[in-house]
Amino acid sequence: MTLRSDAAALLDELVALRRDLHRIPEIGLHLPRTQDRVLAALDGLPLEITLGKNLSSITAVLRGGKPGGTVLLRGDMDALPVTEASGEEFTSTLDGAMHACGHDLHTAGLVGAARLLAARKEDLPGDVVFMFQPGEEGWDGAGRMIDEGVLTASGKHVDAAYGLHVSAASYAKGQFAARPGTLMAASGALAVRVLGDGGHGSSPHDARDPIPAACEMVTALQTMVTRTFDVFDPVVITVGSFHAGTRRNIIPDDAVFEATLRSFSPEVAARVGERAVQVCRGIAQAHGLGIEVTYEPEYPATVNDAGAYDFVAATVRDVFGEERFTEMADPITGSEDFSRVLERVPGAYLFLGACPADPATAPDNHSPRARFDDQVLGDGAALLAELAVRRLALLAG
Repeated sequence: MTLRSDAAALLDELVALRRDLHRIPEIGLHLPRTQDRVLAALDGLPLEITLGKNLSSITAVLRGGKPGGTVLLRGDMDALPVTEASGEEFTSTLDGAMHACGHDLHTAGLVGAARLLAARKEDLPGDVVFMFQPGEEGWDGAGRMIDEGVLTASGKHVDAAYGLHVSAASYAKGQFAARPGTLMAASGALAVRVLGDGGHGSSPHDARDPIPAACEMVTALQTMVTRTFDVFDPVVITVGSFHAGTRRNIIPDDAVFEATLRSFSPEVAARVGERAVQVCRGIAQAHGLGIEVTYEPEYPATVNDAGAYDFVAATVRDVFGEERFTEMADPITGSEDFSRVLERVPGAYLFLGACPADPATAPDNHSPRARFDDQVLGDGAALLAELAVRRLALLAG
Protein backbone atom coordinates (compact mmCIF):
# COMPACT_ATOMS: atom_id res chain seq x y z
CA MET A 1 0.00 0.00 0.00
CA THR A 2 1.26 3.49 -0.84
CA LEU A 3 1.09 6.52 1.40
CA ARG A 4 -1.34 8.06 -1.06
CA SER A 5 -3.74 5.12 -0.96
CA ASP A 6 -3.50 4.90 2.82
CA ALA A 7 -4.24 8.63 3.06
CA ALA A 8 -7.30 8.18 0.86
CA ALA A 9 -8.56 5.60 3.36
CA LEU A 10 -8.19 8.22 6.12
CA LEU A 11 -10.00 10.95 4.22
CA ASP A 12 -13.39 10.73 5.93
CA GLU A 13 -11.74 10.86 9.34
CA LEU A 14 -9.62 13.85 8.38
CA VAL A 15 -12.60 15.71 6.91
CA ALA A 16 -14.56 15.15 10.12
CA LEU A 17 -11.66 16.50 12.17
CA ARG A 18 -11.29 19.52 9.93
CA ARG A 19 -14.98 20.36 10.21
CA ASP A 20 -14.91 19.98 13.99
CA LEU A 21 -12.00 22.43 14.12
CA HIS A 22 -13.79 24.79 11.75
CA ARG A 23 -16.73 25.03 14.14
CA ILE A 24 -14.54 26.09 17.08
CA PRO A 25 -12.08 28.68 15.69
CA GLU A 26 -9.68 30.23 18.18
CA ILE A 27 -7.45 33.24 17.66
CA GLY A 28 -3.91 33.95 18.82
CA LEU A 29 -1.47 31.96 20.90
CA HIS A 30 -3.89 30.29 23.30
CA LEU A 31 -6.20 27.75 21.66
CA PRO A 32 -7.30 25.40 24.44
CA ARG A 33 -10.24 23.78 22.63
CA THR A 34 -8.23 23.30 19.45
CA GLN A 35 -5.34 21.84 21.41
CA ASP A 36 -7.66 19.39 23.18
CA ARG A 37 -9.21 18.29 19.89
CA VAL A 38 -5.84 17.70 18.26
CA LEU A 39 -4.56 15.76 21.27
CA ALA A 40 -7.64 13.55 21.08
CA ALA A 41 -6.93 12.92 17.38
CA LEU A 42 -3.33 11.93 18.18
CA ASP A 43 -4.28 9.72 21.11
CA GLY A 44 -2.96 6.18 20.79
CA LEU A 45 -0.18 7.02 18.35
CA PRO A 46 3.43 6.24 19.44
CA LEU A 47 4.36 9.90 19.85
CA GLU A 48 6.36 11.79 22.47
CA ILE A 49 4.20 14.84 23.07
CA THR A 50 5.25 18.14 24.64
CA LEU A 51 2.82 21.01 25.20
CA GLY A 52 3.87 24.64 24.99
CA LYS A 53 4.61 26.52 28.17
CA ASN A 54 3.48 29.96 27.02
CA LEU A 55 1.24 29.03 24.12
CA SER A 56 -1.12 26.21 23.13
CA SER A 57 1.41 24.44 20.94
CA ILE A 58 1.84 20.69 20.49
CA THR A 59 5.21 19.20 19.61
CA ALA A 60 4.99 15.49 18.81
CA VAL A 61 8.07 13.36 18.09
CA LEU A 62 7.83 10.05 16.26
CA ARG A 63 10.90 7.86 16.80
CA GLY A 64 11.81 5.81 13.79
CA GLY A 65 12.84 2.20 14.16
CA LYS A 66 16.29 2.90 12.76
CA PRO A 67 18.86 5.61 13.55
CA GLY A 68 19.04 8.63 11.27
CA GLY A 69 18.23 12.29 10.84
CA THR A 70 15.24 14.40 11.83
CA VAL A 71 12.56 15.96 9.64
CA LEU A 72 10.04 18.56 10.84
CA LEU A 73 6.50 18.88 9.45
CA ARG A 74 4.41 21.90 10.42
CA GLY A 75 0.72 22.77 10.59
CA ASP A 76 -0.67 26.02 12.02
CA MET A 77 -3.88 25.95 14.07
CA ASP A 78 -5.16 29.50 14.67
CA ALA A 79 -8.09 31.31 13.09
CA LEU A 80 -8.81 34.93 12.14
CA PRO A 81 -10.99 37.70 13.65
CA VAL A 82 -13.52 37.40 10.81
CA THR A 83 -17.26 36.77 11.04
CA GLU A 84 -18.00 33.85 8.73
CA ALA A 85 -20.28 34.28 5.73
CA SER A 86 -19.25 31.18 3.76
CA GLY A 87 -22.59 29.42 3.99
CA GLU A 88 -20.95 26.13 5.01
CA GLU A 89 -23.17 23.84 7.06
CA PHE A 90 -20.31 23.43 9.54
CA THR A 91 -19.86 27.19 9.90
CA SER A 92 -18.12 28.80 12.85
CA THR A 93 -20.09 28.77 16.08
CA LEU A 94 -18.36 31.95 17.28
CA ASP A 95 -19.15 35.43 15.99
CA GLY A 96 -16.02 37.28 15.02
CA ALA A 97 -13.84 34.20 14.56
CA MET A 98 -13.39 32.05 11.46
CA HIS A 99 -10.92 29.65 9.90
CA ALA A 100 -10.75 31.97 6.89
CA CYS A 101 -7.18 31.00 5.99
CA GLY A 102 -7.53 27.21 5.99
CA HIS A 103 -5.47 26.44 9.08
CA ASP A 104 -8.10 23.88 10.07
CA LEU A 105 -7.08 21.95 6.94
CA HIS A 106 -3.40 22.35 7.81
CA THR A 107 -3.99 20.89 11.26
CA ALA A 108 -6.10 17.97 10.04
CA GLY A 109 -3.58 17.26 7.29
CA LEU A 110 -0.71 17.13 9.78
CA VAL A 111 -2.69 14.73 11.97
CA GLY A 112 -3.12 12.59 8.86
CA ALA A 113 0.63 12.65 8.19
CA ALA A 114 1.27 11.60 11.79
CA ARG A 115 -1.08 8.63 11.39
CA LEU A 116 0.51 7.58 8.11
CA LEU A 117 4.05 7.77 9.45
CA ALA A 118 3.22 6.11 12.77
CA ALA A 119 2.03 3.07 10.80
CA ARG A 120 5.51 2.93 9.21
CA LYS A 121 7.44 3.75 12.36
CA GLU A 122 9.71 0.71 12.35
CA ASP A 123 10.88 1.37 8.80
CA LEU A 124 11.81 5.01 9.33
CA PRO A 125 15.56 5.73 9.48
CA GLY A 126 15.26 8.67 11.87
CA ASP A 127 12.70 10.82 13.63
CA VAL A 128 9.85 13.11 12.62
CA VAL A 129 8.82 16.21 14.57
CA PHE A 130 5.20 17.32 14.11
CA MET A 131 4.88 21.06 14.82
CA PHE A 132 1.28 21.99 15.67
CA GLN A 133 1.56 25.75 15.93
CA PRO A 134 -0.81 28.45 17.21
CA GLY A 135 -0.43 32.14 16.56
CA GLU A 136 0.62 32.30 12.91
CA GLU A 137 -1.71 35.19 12.11
CA GLY A 138 0.44 37.99 13.46
CA TRP A 139 1.49 36.45 16.78
CA ASP A 140 4.83 34.89 15.76
CA GLY A 141 3.86 31.50 17.08
CA ALA A 142 6.67 29.86 15.10
CA GLY A 143 9.25 32.08 16.76
CA ARG A 144 7.82 31.26 20.17
CA MET A 145 7.89 27.53 19.47
CA ILE A 146 11.50 27.84 18.35
CA ASP A 147 12.28 29.61 21.62
CA GLU A 148 10.67 26.68 23.46
CA GLY A 149 12.82 24.16 21.60
CA VAL A 150 10.77 22.72 18.73
CA LEU A 151 13.84 22.49 16.47
CA THR A 152 15.66 20.26 18.96
CA ALA A 153 12.64 18.35 20.26
CA SER A 154 14.04 15.01 19.08
CA GLY A 155 17.26 15.54 21.02
CA LYS A 156 19.17 16.85 18.01
CA HIS A 157 18.66 19.70 15.60
CA VAL A 158 16.18 19.23 12.78
CA ASP A 159 17.83 18.48 9.41
CA ALA A 160 14.97 19.50 7.11
CA ALA A 161 11.55 21.17 7.43
CA TYR A 162 8.44 21.22 5.25
CA GLY A 163 5.00 22.78 5.35
CA LEU A 164 2.13 23.55 3.02
CA HIS A 165 -0.65 26.13 2.84
CA VAL A 166 -4.04 25.66 1.23
CA SER A 167 -5.42 28.26 -1.14
CA ALA A 168 -9.10 29.15 -1.48
CA ALA A 169 -8.43 30.74 -4.89
CA SER A 170 -5.45 31.20 -7.25
CA TYR A 171 -4.96 27.46 -7.90
CA ALA A 172 -7.28 24.70 -9.03
CA LYS A 173 -8.22 22.04 -6.51
CA GLY A 174 -5.38 19.61 -5.96
CA GLN A 175 -2.72 21.71 -7.68
CA PHE A 176 0.59 22.09 -5.82
CA ALA A 177 2.70 25.22 -6.36
CA ALA A 178 6.01 26.58 -5.13
CA ARG A 179 9.20 28.25 -6.30
CA PRO A 180 12.88 28.20 -5.34
CA GLY A 181 14.27 31.12 -3.35
CA THR A 182 11.94 33.80 -2.01
CA LEU A 183 8.37 32.50 -1.87
CA MET A 184 6.68 35.06 0.39
CA ALA A 185 7.43 38.59 1.56
CA ALA A 186 8.92 39.94 4.73
CA SER A 187 6.50 42.11 6.72
CA GLY A 188 6.63 45.00 9.14
CA ALA A 189 4.15 47.29 10.90
CA LEU A 190 4.20 51.10 10.81
CA ALA A 191 2.15 52.96 13.45
CA VAL A 192 1.77 56.76 13.26
CA ARG A 193 0.06 59.30 15.50
CA VAL A 194 0.15 62.89 14.24
CA LEU A 195 -0.23 65.39 17.09
CA GLY A 196 -1.89 68.76 16.55
CA ASP A 197 -4.18 71.16 18.39
CA GLY A 198 -7.90 70.82 17.83
CA GLY A 199 -10.27 73.65 17.05
CA HIS A 200 -13.29 74.79 15.08
CA GLY A 201 -13.53 73.60 11.51
CA SER A 202 -14.37 77.13 10.37
CA SER A 203 -11.07 78.51 11.67
CA PRO A 204 -8.25 76.10 10.78
CA HIS A 205 -5.70 78.92 11.09
CA ASP A 206 -6.37 79.00 14.83
CA ALA A 207 -5.68 75.27 15.20
CA ARG A 208 -2.99 72.86 14.11
CA ASP A 209 -4.81 70.37 11.93
CA PRO A 210 -3.25 66.86 11.95
CA ILE A 211 -5.48 65.42 9.22
CA PRO A 212 -3.97 67.02 6.07
CA ALA A 213 -0.47 66.15 7.27
CA ALA A 214 -1.47 62.54 7.97
CA CYS A 215 -3.05 62.32 4.51
CA GLU A 216 0.12 63.73 3.00
CA MET A 217 2.11 61.04 4.79
CA VAL A 218 -0.08 58.31 3.32
CA THR A 219 0.52 59.49 -0.23
CA ALA A 220 4.20 60.33 0.40
CA LEU A 221 4.83 56.74 1.49
CA GLN A 222 3.76 55.57 -1.96
CA THR A 223 6.06 58.11 -3.62
CA MET A 224 8.85 56.93 -1.32
CA VAL A 225 8.42 53.40 -2.67
CA THR A 226 8.73 54.41 -6.31
CA ARG A 227 11.56 56.91 -5.78
CA THR A 228 13.68 55.09 -3.19
CA PHE A 229 13.51 51.38 -3.99
CA ASP A 230 14.43 49.41 -7.09
CA VAL A 231 11.36 48.30 -9.01
CA PHE A 232 13.04 44.87 -9.41
CA ASP A 233 13.36 44.52 -5.62
CA PRO A 234 9.81 45.60 -4.82
CA VAL A 235 8.16 47.13 -1.78
CA VAL A 236 4.43 47.18 -1.03
CA ILE A 237 2.96 49.60 1.52
CA THR A 238 -0.73 49.55 2.40
CA VAL A 239 -2.35 51.85 4.95
CA GLY A 240 -5.16 49.69 6.26
CA SER A 241 -6.32 51.78 9.20
CA PHE A 242 -6.86 55.58 9.40
CA HIS A 243 -8.78 57.32 12.18
CA ALA A 244 -9.28 61.00 12.94
CA GLY A 245 -11.98 63.28 14.26
CA THR A 246 -15.57 62.95 15.40
CA ARG A 247 -17.54 65.50 13.31
CA ARG A 248 -17.08 67.38 10.06
CA ASN A 249 -16.74 70.77 11.75
CA ILE A 250 -14.29 69.80 14.49
CA ILE A 251 -10.53 69.77 13.96
CA PRO A 252 -9.22 66.94 16.15
CA ASP A 253 -6.13 66.87 18.32
CA ASP A 254 -4.65 63.91 16.51
CA ALA A 255 -4.84 61.57 13.54
CA VAL A 256 -3.76 57.93 13.68
CA PHE A 257 -2.95 55.46 10.94
CA GLU A 258 -1.30 52.06 10.58
CA ALA A 259 0.37 50.45 7.58
CA THR A 260 1.78 47.09 6.59
CA LEU A 261 5.13 47.11 4.75
CA ARG A 262 6.16 44.17 2.55
CA SER A 263 9.51 43.47 0.91
CA PHE A 264 11.46 40.56 -0.54
CA SER A 265 15.16 40.96 0.25
CA PRO A 266 16.99 41.34 3.58
CA GLU A 267 18.61 44.56 2.35
CA VAL A 268 15.31 46.26 1.56
CA ALA A 269 13.63 44.86 4.68
CA ALA A 270 16.34 46.52 6.76
CA ARG A 271 15.85 49.92 5.05
CA VAL A 272 12.16 50.29 4.36
CA GLY A 273 11.00 50.82 7.94
CA GLU A 274 13.68 53.39 8.73
CA ARG A 275 12.91 55.31 5.55
CA ALA A 276 9.15 55.29 6.21
CA VAL A 277 9.71 56.72 9.68
CA GLN A 278 11.93 59.47 8.24
CA VAL A 279 9.27 60.45 5.69
CA CYS A 280 6.55 60.74 8.32
CA ARG A 281 8.76 62.69 10.73
CA GLY A 282 9.80 65.11 8.01
CA ILE A 283 6.22 65.88 6.98
CA ALA A 284 5.18 66.42 10.59
CA GLN A 285 8.07 68.82 11.12
CA ALA A 286 7.24 70.72 7.93
CA HIS A 287 3.70 71.28 9.21
CA GLY A 288 4.81 72.23 12.73
CA LEU A 289 3.14 69.16 14.22
CA GLY A 290 4.24 66.56 16.71
CA ILE A 291 4.45 62.89 15.84
CA GLU A 292 4.68 59.49 17.49
CA VAL A 293 5.87 56.91 14.97
CA THR A 294 7.14 53.36 15.36
CA TYR A 295 8.15 50.61 12.98
CA GLU A 296 8.22 46.99 14.09
CA PRO A 297 9.68 44.27 11.86
CA GLU A 298 7.45 41.20 11.93
CA TYR A 299 8.39 38.19 9.79
CA PRO A 300 11.38 37.78 7.48
CA ALA A 301 10.84 36.64 3.92
CA THR A 302 9.94 32.97 3.46
CA VAL A 303 12.81 31.54 1.43
CA ASN A 304 12.83 28.02 -0.01
CA ASP A 305 16.22 26.34 -0.04
CA ALA A 306 17.04 25.59 -3.69
CA GLY A 307 17.87 21.94 -3.08
CA ALA A 308 14.81 21.46 -0.88
CA TYR A 309 12.61 23.02 -3.55
CA ASP A 310 13.97 20.63 -6.17
CA PHE A 311 13.30 17.72 -3.81
CA VAL A 312 9.72 18.84 -3.13
CA ALA A 313 8.96 19.45 -6.80
CA ALA A 314 10.36 16.06 -7.79
CA THR A 315 8.36 14.32 -5.05
CA VAL A 316 5.07 15.94 -6.08
CA ARG A 317 5.66 15.06 -9.72
CA ASP A 318 6.58 11.48 -8.88
CA VAL A 319 3.65 10.84 -6.53
CA PHE A 320 0.89 12.87 -8.17
CA GLY A 321 2.02 13.42 -11.76
CA GLU A 322 3.78 16.17 -13.68
CA GLU A 323 0.57 18.09 -14.28
CA ARG A 324 -0.12 18.51 -10.55
CA PHE A 325 2.88 20.79 -9.91
CA THR A 326 3.26 24.44 -10.90
CA GLU A 327 6.50 26.39 -10.54
CA MET A 328 5.49 29.91 -9.56
CA ALA A 329 7.01 32.68 -11.64
CA ASP A 330 6.94 35.23 -8.81
CA PRO A 331 6.74 35.27 -5.02
CA ILE A 332 3.59 36.49 -3.30
CA THR A 333 3.32 39.50 -1.01
CA GLY A 334 1.73 37.64 1.88
CA SER A 335 3.95 36.76 4.84
CA GLU A 336 4.34 33.62 6.91
CA ASP A 337 6.09 32.88 10.20
CA PHE A 338 7.30 29.49 8.94
CA SER A 339 10.03 31.78 7.60
CA ARG A 340 11.49 31.59 11.11
CA VAL A 341 12.01 27.85 10.65
CA LEU A 342 13.41 28.18 7.14
CA GLU A 343 15.95 30.75 8.38
CA ARG A 344 17.42 28.01 10.56
CA VAL A 345 16.71 24.79 8.67
CA PRO A 346 16.99 23.93 4.97
CA GLY A 347 13.49 23.22 3.79
CA ALA A 348 10.59 24.32 1.64
CA TYR A 349 7.04 25.61 1.81
CA LEU A 350 4.41 25.10 -0.87
CA PHE A 351 0.78 25.78 -1.70
CA LEU A 352 -2.07 23.36 -2.32
CA GLY A 353 -5.14 24.48 -4.23
CA ALA A 354 -8.33 23.80 -2.26
CA CYS A 355 -10.72 25.90 -4.32
CA PRO A 356 -14.20 24.35 -4.64
CA ALA A 357 -15.13 26.61 -7.57
CA ASP A 358 -13.45 28.72 -10.27
CA PRO A 359 -10.12 29.93 -8.83
CA ALA A 360 -10.34 33.12 -10.88
CA THR A 361 -13.55 34.28 -9.16
CA ALA A 362 -13.63 32.44 -5.83
CA PRO A 363 -13.23 34.44 -2.58
CA ASP A 364 -9.62 34.19 -1.44
CA ASN A 365 -8.04 33.37 1.90
CA HIS A 366 -9.04 35.82 4.69
CA SER A 367 -12.40 36.57 3.07
CA PRO A 368 -15.48 35.93 5.26
CA ARG A 369 -16.83 34.05 2.24
CA ALA A 370 -13.73 31.87 1.77
CA ARG A 371 -14.49 28.18 1.24
CA PHE A 372 -12.06 25.27 1.06
CA ASP A 373 -12.63 21.88 -0.51
CA ASP A 374 -11.50 19.47 2.22
CA GLN A 375 -11.31 16.59 -0.27
CA VAL A 376 -7.67 17.69 -0.78
CA LEU A 377 -6.81 16.60 2.77
CA GLY A 378 -5.76 13.10 1.74
CA ASP A 379 -3.26 14.34 -0.81
CA GLY A 380 -1.93 17.00 1.55
CA ALA A 381 -1.34 14.46 4.32
CA ALA A 382 0.19 11.99 1.87
CA LEU A 383 2.64 14.56 0.53
CA LEU A 384 3.82 15.63 3.99
CA ALA A 385 4.38 12.00 4.95
CA GLU A 386 6.09 11.24 1.64
CA LEU A 387 8.48 14.17 2.09
CA ALA A 388 9.45 12.89 5.54
CA VAL A 389 9.97 9.30 4.34
CA ARG A 390 12.04 10.27 1.33
CA ARG A 391 14.12 12.89 3.09
CA LEU A 392 14.97 10.55 5.98
CA ALA A 393 16.04 7.94 3.42
CA LEU A 394 18.33 10.49 1.75
CA LEU A 395 19.79 11.56 5.09
CA ALA A 396 20.50 7.91 5.93
CA GLY A 397 22.47 7.63 2.69
